[in-house]
Amino acid sequence: METAFLISAFATLFVVIDPIGLTPIFIALTQGTPTAARRAIAIRATVIAFALLTLFTFFGEAVLGFIGITMPAFRIAGGILLFITALDMLFERRTKRREDQAEGDHPPDPSVFPLAIPLISGPGAIATMILLAGETDGALGMAAILAVMSSVLLLALGMFLSAGIIERALGPIGITVTTRLLGMLLAALSVQFVLDGLSGVGIGGP
Repeated sequence: METAFLISAFATLFVVIDPIGLTPIFIALTQGTPTAARRAIAIRATVIAFALLTLFTFFGEAVLGFIGITMPAFRIAGGILLFITALDMLFERRTKRREDQAEGDHPPDPSVFPLAIPLISGPGAIATMILLAGETDGALGMAAILAVMSSVLLLALGMFLSAGIIERALGPIGITVTTRLLGMLLAALSVQFVLDGLSGVGIGGP
């Protein structure tokens, strides 16, 4: 397999998954979580994302087609779910839920949703893996694509594990401002997911 293709695949996945952009979101979603629990969330989210992306790498559109789901529908659903998370961040609903929990209850675990899906292994990442798998031949090619994906996910995990240092640098006020700003950006991103899905079925597209 050509080195240029692997570099291009890495760059594409890095931009789509965006480990740097996900780190402040991870901080906002796990604010107030103990260090050990935050580390476990980071590892669990990354492992789940790896499993999901690997599944779609090998089976691709057949998985969605088997249950009658198209990629546009997947994008729309992901956008709606992401919008709900954005509202939580904007209006401090997540903080309120934590305060309402009885002592000794476990805090909400964002590792599966929204971290693993749709933030890390969202429609864009899934579609990218399906396309990259379609451009490779043989077991060696698939292994190379999986290695590229793993390297991007390891970078994301490394950023997540450094979240405590970043959080201390920002401080409480910085975290609050960042959470609100990211809530707005997530809301816009979720709407874009929905628009992309609608465009995929010929509604509102150019």
